[in-house]
Amino acid sequence: MSNLIQLLPDHIANQIAAGEVIQRPASVVKELMENAIDAQATKIEVNIKDAGKSLIQVVDNGCGMSPEDADICFARHATSKVRKADDLFALSTKGFRGEALASIAAIAHVQMNTKREIDSTSVCVEIEGSKIISKEEAVTPTGTSFQVKNLFYNVPARRNFLKSDQVEFRHINDEFERVALAHPEVHFTLLHNDKEIHCLTPGVLRKRVVDIMGKKSNDRLIPIEETSDIVKLTGYALKPEFSRKTRGEQYFFVNNRFFKSGFFNHAISKAFEGLLKDRYFPSYFIFLEVDAGKIDVNVHPTKTEIKFEEEKYIYSILLSSIRQALGKYNIAPTLDFERETSFDIPATVRTQTPVEPQIQVNPTYNPFTSTNKLTPSEGGRKSDNFSKAIKSEGFGNDTAKSEDWANFYSIEEEVSTTESEPKLIPQESNPTGSQFIVKGNYILAPSKSGFMVIHAKRAHEQIIYSSMINSFISNPIESQILLFPLEKELSKNECSAWKENQSMLQQLGFKGTVTKGELHLEAVPSVLQDETIQSGLNHVIEAIAHRDIDKGDIAHELVHSISRSASLRRLNLDTKEAIESLIERLFQCENHMFTPGNKKIIDTLNMDVIEQKFT
Repeated sequence: MSNLIQLLPDHIANQIAAGEVIQRPASVVKELMENAIDAQATKIEVNIKDAGKSLIQVVDNGCGMSPEDADICFARHATSKVRKADDLFALSTKGFRGEALASIAAIAHVQMNTKREIDSTSVCVEIEGSKIISKEEAVTPTGTSFQVKNLFYNVPARRNFLKSDQVEFRHINDEFERVALAHPEVHFTLLHNDKEIHCLTPGVLRKRVVDIMGKKSNDRLIPIEETSDIVKLTGYALKPEFSRKTRGEQYFFVNNRFFKSGFFNHAISKAFEGLLKDRYFPSYFIFLEVDAGKIDVNVHPTKTEIKFEEEKYIYSILLSSIRQALGKYNIAPTLDFERETSFDIPATVRTQTPVEPQIQVNPTYNPFTSTNKLTPSEGGRKSDNFSKAIKSEGFGNDTAKSEDWANFYSIEEEVSTTESEPKLIPQESNPTGSQFIVKGNYILAPSKSGFMVIHAKRAHEQIIYSSMINSFISNPIESQILLFPLEKELSKNECSAWKENQSMLQQLGFKGTVTKGELHLEAVPSVLQDETIQSGLNHVIEAIAHRDIDKGDIAHELVHSISRSASLRRLNLDTKEAIESLIERLFQCENHMFTPGNKKIIDTLNMDVIEQKFT
């Protein structure tokens, strides 16, 4: 019997390694940009074609490589950063394992031109599937240029898993911005299909943040600065009123290396506690400087997860620093007992003579006298029917008590109700005298087996979604022209996403133009009311610019976003006719059990379950 264990050939081993390091075109951009930073480049240009599927080109003016280094740089674990194991715990560079170029060369066609300042000519190397095809001299400027073409050409299964160009380029843009934020002293340029997306000139960190976020963000930044023996903190957080419903603008860097940390993110969320609207997230750009020997950056193939030796102390410092910054810039509520309070008095009444308030008392008021407007005689047939229903269910035989129940459920219109109180709507067409009960967002209706509970707002959302999606297939969604155009600042990524999806957005009822980082919206879908327009627009921008949605699903997702916002307006469920109409339209929907987001609309309370609760 022959032996079973064999050494993998190099080309297979390289492809396996590539699967860990190169997950999509954005991974290539990240690795090549970080190599350029390590080469001390002061200018880096990234040129992308077809979201990186056709071409990824990264050109830098760094130190370049010698002809000998150009030969070996594509070999596995070829690195200039590590000489001994201890070097892994004192890293000051981006790359160190020597896997990036080997992994890229294993799954793409790569051409590299590199030249040192002391050399008269450059070295041009072409490599395909880990095999060097040619090596010759050329004439290029000092620095290194990589052209990566036909990514995953020999791994078709991986290529098939790539998403739409819009989604893949969004990942490229994210990686580009992360590297650019960490190095504001470097000039970065990003082109996609010959269109300039970013041109970031060197400057301080605040300038780099504003260049990426948009000019208006300058007034929204809260500086953060703290120095201790454990960590030095610098960076910015955005004021609470500019928080977002996505986590896209949350950046942590340690020693200028981007990383993700749910633990540290919790510290910032806790610092913003009480200042954010429900389901909104703070935006921040936080830089940590820590002793390189007290972190381990080698715990994840993509190096986005980092282990900290003193993470609990850093958590506490981060929490207190953010709170201090919010308080210092009068974001968090504070008490100042030394402040001159006379300035709180409005100028119009500051000179008026104070008048002693008069207290008026009603001497005939008796708290034990009933003030209920509904009497047994006024209740009429509706109150009697409900009393009989209550008696038949065994709730009691006292007529007065039954009428008290009727009063609580507010059968008559003159008895005031609030949204927190249940309302009982008569269903006169039902021979048994059954009723609808409305409480908050819920409708309770009798059914054969017990009771049917309907979430009214979710039902409304599904009704709007079904109507819009059926209309969208054949005709544009009806628009309403805004009396005053709505202006909204967008990030560069959001501007690009809006322009790429403009025809579809017009089909959905959004009509507007993007100029100089601002959206000028002239019309919106007619299903959106004044109070829901802003919410609907935010949901749509979130969907097209901050979420990974395939091109085939984008229309459904946008319609869902609009219907979700449109359903936020207050529903009128004060009459039997309104409730019947809502239920009838819901059951006309193809899917009346769940919303487009897969949330339950209808549930049932069987009598068996109810009886078990009283056994």
